[in-house]
Amino acid sequence: MAKTAFVTGATGLLGRQVIRAFDHAGWTVVGTGFSRATPPSILKLDLEDQDAIEATLDEIKPQVIIHCAANRFPDKCDLDPDGTRALNIAASRRLALAACSRSVFLLYLSTDYVFSGRPGEAPYEASSTPNPPNLYGQTKLAGEKAVLEVCQNTGLAVVLRVPVLYGHAETNAESAVNVLVDAVWKAAQDKDAQVPMDDWSVRYPTNTEDVARVVVDIASRYLDADEARVAMPKVMQFSAEQRLTKYQMCQIFAEILGLPLSGMVAKGEDKDAKVARPYDTHLSTKVLKDLGVDVRTMDFTDWWYALLRLLSSGLWLTWSIGSGN
Repeated sequence: MAKTAFVTGATGLLGRQVIRAFDHAGWTVVGTGFSRATPPSILKLDLEDQDAIEATLDEIKPQVIIHCAANRFPDKCDLDPDGTRALNIAASRRLALAACSRSVFLLYLSTDYVFSGRPGEAPYEASSTPNPPNLYGQTKLAGEKAVLEVCQNTGLAVVLRVPVLYGHAETNAESAVNVLVDAVWKAAQDKDAQVPMDDWSVRYPTNTEDVARVVVDIASRYLDADEARVAMPKVMQFSAEQRLTKYQMCQIFAEILGLPLSGMVAKGEDKDAKVARPYDTHLSTKVLKDLGVDVRTMDFTDWWYALLRLLSSGLWLTWSIGSGN
């Protein structure tokens, strides 16, 4: 029997790759979105509407739900705290209630920002005690708790934490990594631009294609385990291992593009930042390894070189990234 996956946030950076990965694996896959939904390819679904959620699940009848939808930009979360809580917490609880009442397996995408990231604490195990430094991390942690609480003792819900993501994007602004390419261009065009760039916080940029592959693997393993999944891990973590600051990422982009960085200034810790950022939230992938999941990831520099060299053919950078070529 064909398996069906239901993906929320399917119009987003990660959601699009999750759709592709399930499709490539031979699943029937249905994606939902809201503001950017394009029916019939992507269904429009308001995750604040419990009746709409239940009616859609009853129509699609999926075996698996992948919950990618979230407000995932820390600065935007602080600007709209109520909306952030509604999407990251309340909507996640609604989806879990609908999923568990129908015996549908739910995978909730979370973040490394559930941890404080104080110097000397990383790497964090899946069992490490969370202590989010900002509203974004707090709401994603609350979403984790809501989903696992609703589905407790059923084996029907798991959490997968991931770090900052990059990959094929419709616009560079979709990713905190992709957007750095624009900063490199700005710095190269004007040596007096003095573009400030963080060289303090360390990140582990991870490709959306790798995350999507792992999501499909987890979904398949837990679905095949049937009732035995009750005893399987509830919280997992996935991350690339290459450690980079944003400034170091910019250095890589500049080298690939053959551009100077004279217009960019490396910055240390910003103690006056409006939204607190952690220093190092490196995630351990031990739980996935113990399950037999392949945790290898693409090389950051190699992936970007393959994409950015399209510039040599005269193609505009943003188009190149957005096209998925």
